[in-house]
Amino acid sequence: MARILAIDFGKKRTGIAVTDELQIIASGLTTVNTNELLSFLKDYVSKEKVDLFLVGQPKQMNNSDSESEVLIVAFLKKLAKIIPEIPVQRVDERFTSKMAFQTMIDGGMKKKQRRNKALVDEISATIILQSYLYNQHT
Repeated sequence: MARILAIDFGKKRTGIAVTDELQIIASGLTTVNTNELLSFLKDYVSKEKVDLFLVGQPKQMNNSDSESEVLIVAFLKKLAKIIPEIPVQRVDERFTSKMAFQTMIDGGMKKKQRRNKALVDEISATIILQSYLYNQHT
C-alpha cells in the first residue's frame, strides 16, 4: 500500500499530514509556504508512494464555499497537470483549525507555542486525514 497525503491549503502556509504505508495512522508531516507547495509535493511523491491527495474543502456555516476556495481550485488545476496519476479527494474541513487549537491546549502547549500558526496548519491537516481514515473504517 501507499500513503495518503492530506493538505490543509492556506493563502500563505499549507499544512501537510500523511498516513503510514498501511494507511492506519495519520501524522503531521510539515508546513510549507504555499508558493512552494507544488514543488514540495512533486519532490515528496518522487520519494514516497502516495495513493491519494486529500484536500480540505473550506465551507461556511451555511454550506457555501469560503473565499479561499477560488485559490484551492486554481491549485488543484496545477496539481492535476504536475501529478496527474494521483487522484484528489476533497474533505470538509470546517472546524479543523478550532479543533487543532483545542488539541494544542489539551496537549498542554504553552500560549507561545499555540501562536505558532504553522503548527496549527499541520495539526489541521492531521485532523482532516484522521477524520477521513475514521470514516473509511466505519
